[in-house]
Amino acid sequence: MHSIGDRVLEHIRQACPTTRHRDIAEDIGMTPDAFSRALNGKRAFSSIELARLADRLNADIHWLITGQPDPHRLIVAARHSFDHATGRRDVPGRDADEQVLRDIALAYRQTYPEPRHGPVLPESPDGARTALGENFVRPFADRLENRLGVDVVRVADLSTAYSFTIGGHRVIALPATGNWFRENWSMAHELGHLVRGHHDQGLSETEWDRHEAAANAFAADLLLPRESLAVIDWDRLDAAGLADLVWQWGVSTDALARRLNALNGHLPAVVRTWAGQTTQRLLRRHGACGSGKDEITLRMDAAARRRFPLALQEAHLKGIASGVLGKGALAWMLGIDPDALEVDSPAVPEVDVDDLAKALGF
Repeated sequence: MHSIGDRVLEHIRQACPTTRHRDIAEDIGMTPDAFSRALNGKRAFSSIELARLADRLNADIHWLITGQPDPHRLIVAARHSFDHATGRRDVPGRDADEQVLRDIALAYRQTYPEPRHGPVLPESPDGARTALGENFVRPFADRLENRLGVDVVRVADLSTAYSFTIGGHRVIALPATGNWFRENWSMAHELGHLVRGHHDQGLSETEWDRHEAAANAFAADLLLPRESLAVIDWDRLDAAGLADLVWQWGVSTDALARRLNALNGHLPAVVRTWAGQTTQRLLRRHGACGSGKDEITLRMDAAARRRFPLALQEAHLKGIASGVLGKGALAWMLGIDPDALEVDSPAVPEVDVDDLAKALGF
């Protein structure tokens, strides 16, 4: 595709093949004839026409013009809520989340103006599990950053988990809910979206569902591999043993029940008993962490804490010290008032009063 018209036609065929060209033209303030001639290269699109067209088609205007994706464009995949009874997926808080996602993206754009090529991600759950290392679910976020190059952000203002790539930086954004088990699944789910390259716009409902199912399958294989489940003697397992397993694997009783049912078509008695109850209840009654501390509360506290990658914070500190950046973005990341942020910043040179008066003509 060598022309803008070619790329517009390609996007229409992919995103809205049943929409009439006449209707698109009217929506962006063009006559059908002018739109047809622009598609065929007989006239050029104006800048305002292209902007309206990109908005109407939900297309990347940078790609429409250059044929290359905009490395700084924010395109996200979200952890959808799923109603198992109706099969419906939804992101009810998406509109309210948009500003938070834009703020996160801005923090990256300010710090890393030049796009980068991130490390290649493992293609399979087995490969990801090997790269993350043993017992990765406790330091899951740290392992994602240090071993896979996937940044993890946690803020209270989000309604669900998201993933996106901005300037080559892969990011998973999580709501700070304190639900450690759900957070693990969300990170595994969003990692699946990143590995599978699901960050597209203009998806049909069928494609959306397919992407969600693939990300969930990736998460299930990563956190609850078939081989690990197969070696458990489920008929002999009691509540204490079940508590130890969900604690070790970092999953909820509900997630474990759904995984076993999907693999085997039935549930062991102890899992069936606890599947309808909260994981916290099982752990409080039958878990034995062994450290003498309230490990359950400690993990809840960690999952409720605001979090931004240290590398991003340090880059902002350097930007502030050099005078390139202000303190606002870093203060927002830390969740504090900018005036309360004490950081090194360029010294303001002293100005001689007489010299200033002369310069101003007094």
